[in-house]
Amino acid sequence: MNQMPEVLRNLLVNLADRAEIERYLQRFTSIDPVKFAIVKVGGGVLRDDLDEVASALAFLHRVGLYPVVVHGAGPQLDSAIEEASLETERIDGMRVTSPEILKIMRRVIHAENLRLVDALAERDAPARPITGGVFEASWLDSERLGMVGEVDRVHLEPLTAAIRARQIPVVACVGETSSGQILNLNADVAARSLALAIEPHKLVFLTPAGGLLDETGATIPAINLVEDYDRLIREQWVTGGMALKLREIKQVLDVLPRTSSVSITSPEHLAGELFTDRGSGTLVRLGETIETHTDLSGLDKEAIHALLEKAFGRSVNPDYLDELDPLRIYLASDYSAVAILTEEHGMAYLDKFAVTAESQGAGLGASLWNRIREDTPQLFWRSRAGNPFNVWYFKKAEGSWRQAEWVVFWYGLESAEEVAACRDLALRLPVTVDAGDLHRPSAAGGS
Repeated sequence: MNQMPEVLRNLLVNLADRAEIERYLQRFTSIDPVKFAIVKVGGGVLRDDLDEVASALAFLHRVGLYPVVVHGAGPQLDSAIEEASLETERIDGMRVTSPEILKIMRRVIHAENLRLVDALAERDAPARPITGGVFEASWLDSERLGMVGEVDRVHLEPLTAAIRARQIPVVACVGETSSGQILNLNADVAARSLALAIEPHKLVFLTPAGGLLDETGATIPAINLVEDYDRLIREQWVTGGMALKLREIKQVLDVLPRTSSVSITSPEHLAGELFTDRGSGTLVRLGETIETHTDLSGLDKEAIHALLEKAFGRSVNPDYLDELDPLRIYLASDYSAVAILTEEHGMAYLDKFAVTAESQGAGLGASLWNRIREDTPQLFWRSRAGNPFNVWYFKKAEGSWRQAEWVVFWYGLESAEEVAACRDLALRLPVTVDAGDLHRPSAAGGS
């Protein structure tokens, strides 16, 4: 831990402010060390990006965090099987494993395990190779798949012993029956089984793509499963591997504590995904339900007021909610995000949009916006010209108009006359939030 200040300074230059990093570090170091994170490294990433993987894991070791690493070796095994002039077959994503292939698998996966352990040692991050004794397994379907296992029980003792010794446990996806027979395990299955046994704060998948990609090939920053899963799984572009990954992640998060999350990122962005609100990949959480209300009855107005002030970082008129006549209120069940719409001269107006920084990084902002778009075909709103959140608004709006103090945004307006009327109306509406320092970070918009 004596290297902490230097490590944090180096991270601070590239990622975020010191307070944000230290907040995450305090959270991670306050939990049971075994429950910090499971990092699943695919064989392709291990083959092509060993230096980046080892450097990212060594960084975590230097700040006193010891993730449980589980890895595969699929491409390496493919090459070794081809060199041995053997044929390989896959059924339902599982490799059919004969005794000959199992023998090669054991050799290859042990070699890859030691490659990673050695790479960590070169970076002064002691690691412990664990190639057995963790996954107690039984035959999955011997007639169809051969020597492939399904995990029946996870033994955590080898992992906890490594972490107590301040070593990173590097676990190979090898199963063993109660009688000692070695079985091949799918690496994702092994990672999922570990997650269910450990209940980690984070489950991280390191992939070449560095996240889940949308229909344009861009990374989806965050997914709030409670709100987004059904919509995503219906999308035509969510097929094959992405659909399977979403289903697997949902199965895990449905069981794990609600504080758990899954991150899909690349090795070089692992620190950014763990230590910043916005992350550097795709963050998936079970998330919070967004409820729709047409008035404030039954709601905690003090909590909403506190959320607005926290998100804006500025004072909100103390009478704002008492005088509010809402069209719709979209509110996260934990009061970490809210959108307030009013009706102004027959048009829907986004009066407030507020999301705490952490919840914005977890995808609640996008979930709020999706709910608004589903219910509201036309919308206009304004935001102060210096609000950093405007970058996000520009992406969501179909048009905007800017002057010195305000930016007016809209979507769904059909004529220049409608645009002009909404613009003029937005500029005349009363101010309910103190202007404050317009250049401070904000996860909110409105006035």
